[in-house]
Parts: sequence; structure tokens; C-alpha cells
Amino acid sequence: MKIARIRDSKVQETYGIISEDGKQIVTRSEIQQQTGIPVPPNIKDFMFRGWLEEVREHKSKLKYGHKVSDLELLAPIPNPPKIICLAFNYFDHARDAGLTPSDEPVIFLKPRTALNNPFKDVICPSFVTRLDYEAELAVIIGRETKKVPEDKALDSVFGYMIFHDVSARDIQFKDKQFTRGKGIDTFAPCGPWITTKDEIPDPQKLNIVTKVNGEVRQNSSSSNMVLPIKRIISALSVTMTLEPGDIISTGTPAGVAMSMKEPKYLKDGDTVEITIENLGTIRNRIVFR
Repeated sequence: MKIARIRDSKVQETYGIISEDGKQIVTRSEIQQQTGIPVPPNIKDFMFRGWLEEVREHKSKLKYGHKVSDLELLAPIPNPPKIICLAFNYFDHARDAGLTPSDEPVIFLKPRTALNNPFKDVICPSFVTRLDYEAELAVIIGRETKKVPEDKALDSVFGYMIFHDVSARDIQFKDKQFTRGKGIDTFAPCGPWITTKDEIPDPQKLNIVTKVNGEVRQNSSSSNMVLPIKRIISALSVTMTLEPGDIISTGTPAGVAMSMKEPKYLKDGDTVEITIENLGTIRNRIVFR
């Protein structure tokens, strides 16, 4: 199933279930009316406390009464406990950067204030001179996880979504670490919804494409990850407790601007579109302010 957080025409925040073709939605209040299940107002409670499983049993009763295009899609998780991002977790990206990939996750944390809606502008401070894009597959953790073995790690996954790890390279290179240059407000567009893991039989076989103003910049697959998702979850869970709603963004493939011989950094007015197979598309205009 596809679960989206939305804002309706009355400017009220709610959530709903998206149709298989991604074009229609049934909202929380309609789910309650159509199934008789008193689903909670909080999307995290709905996803992680058993309500979704109960609704799933009545899926045939759902009638999708709204067009997705008529509603504003929001970042699917409003207040994730953690946003964990991996660096250089694709063989081709590490190669372009002249690095040898690590056999353990190399991570940094993004603040939740960086979260942005899937179709909203990315607001970049005017002093940034090298703004870059990074298309990433994000994992949503569905249950508390600690010291999980690899062969059971995917049991902790609730679902997947697209994550755009916007990066101010000039700040990143100056600081010699990632947090400030990647943690600016609006620098984490994501969505357009969360697709539950049952719809993604193999998360290591998803095509990933980034376009800037229609030009393909990244065209790769999650099969090129250095550390697969099960290894990432297992390794992280050894040192930190993973919690329901945690976002783990699994790194970006080759094709980012900084790796080009003549880098094509993002400019004011550019549009970045990221599509991941079976997960949808997000699109954000770049605004320098």
C-alpha cells in the first residue's frame, strides 16, 4: 500500500491511502467511514501501531474519491526520531570521488527541520556557491530494532520512499564534514508517499533516475549499493536503537555535479526531478534567497 500525508482544500493536515496507479486517494476520514475502523488522527500511529494492518483486511471496501493532483502532498513522516544518511554507498559514486568504499556504514545525521515536501521549492541561502543534488532510496523503519542479524534485518522495514539529499558542497568541503552543508532547512525533500515493503519484493533492484531541467544526470540502480539495505540496518542496530519512523537514506549513485569534469551545480530556477522505480517521482524547484 501507499500511504501519503496530505493537506486538503480546507488547509487541514491528514493522511490517506493512494491507489495502485498513484492517481487517486482515500482520506483518513473516508477510511473510517468506509471500513468502520476508528483509525487514529496521527499518521505514525496509523502506520506503526497496527491500524494499517487492520485496514488492509478491508482494502476491498476502499473507494478512492479524490485525485492526488488536487491535494498537497507533504513529507510522509512529520517528526522522524532520526534521519540517518549514508555517504559513498554506491560503487560508481565512490569511484568518481576517488574513494575506496567502506565495509561499514559511513553515516551522518540530517536534522528533521531539513525535511521538505515532495513538490515544494528547495530554498537555498544566497551565499551557497556549489549546490548539488543526490537521489537516494530511503528506508522507513517500522519497529524498534537493536542488534538485529542481517538475515532478519528486512523484517524491521516498514516501507520505502524517495529522498533528495540536497548538498551545499562549498560548506561541506570547508567544514570537512557533512552536517551543516546538508542540514539546511528544506534540503531533504522526500516522498511522494511511503510504499509498504510488501509492494517492493527486492529493494536492491530499483532503477534510480535524476533529471535537472529535463536532462538526465543520474541513471543507476539500487543494485549498485556497496552495502545492501539488510547490512545497513544490521550494522546500525549494533550501535544505536532504530525506532519506528526512523528514515535511513541509503546513499546516492554516480552523476552528481561535483564529480563532473565541468560541474553543473544547481542554479536559481532549476528543477530537479527524481524517480525511483515503483516508488514514484518527486520534483522540486531550486530558489536562491
